[in-house]
Amino acid sequence: MSRKTETFEQELMLIQDAERRLFVSRCLENVADYFFEVPASSTGKYHPEYSLGQGGLVRHTKAAVKIANNLLQLNMFTGLLPIKDAIISALILHDTCKSGRRGYENGGFTMSTHPLIACDLVKACANDAAAEGERPGPINGRDYCDLVCELISTHMGQWREDYRTKKMVLPEMKTHEQKFVHLCDYLASRKCLTVTNDDGTPLE
Repeated sequence: MSRKTETFEQELMLIQDAERRLFVSRCLENVADYFFEVPASSTGKYHPEYSLGQGGLVRHTKAAVKIANNLLQLNMFTGLLPIKDAIISALILHDTCKSGRRGYENGGFTMSTHPLIACDLVKACANDAAAEGERPGPINGRDYCDLVCELISTHMGQWREDYRTKKMVLPEMKTHEQKFVHLCDYLASRKCLTVTNDDGTPLE
């Protein structure tokens, strides 16, 4: 197991299907190194203290996954349990291309289209997996990889504009599951909330 996959070992174990877990590991192996090193916010303005500094983006991602796993234990969200694997997969991968797919682009600042860039990564990995006969099967009657991309592409919720041009560059949330993924990401970015490990120790 490489460092990239090992970093998310606990989160990957929340994905019940072994083929889907292997696919997300494949995606992580293709993520640029900077993702594992940079803070969640390039300016420090928009994320809590635990997600700043070295490895902050990883800690933000872990927090979003932890929030999702906890919320999915509530009766009000049991309707999403059949696609839990896709939700966890999307949250692990949602910010993997925040500053570019192949390197630290855009001066290190967040790219407005980073959800779509992450989807491109997932699709490329899906094509590679299919060529090797390893593409995961459907989830709840839907194509797993397509659903993961659908959830990643809308994780920014209402913030769909390009930061500079103010043009709409991201798709609108429409489904309950899209809104759920956005909610988890949003809560993980709130300065008034601190997410820790279950024993109260800081996320690593």
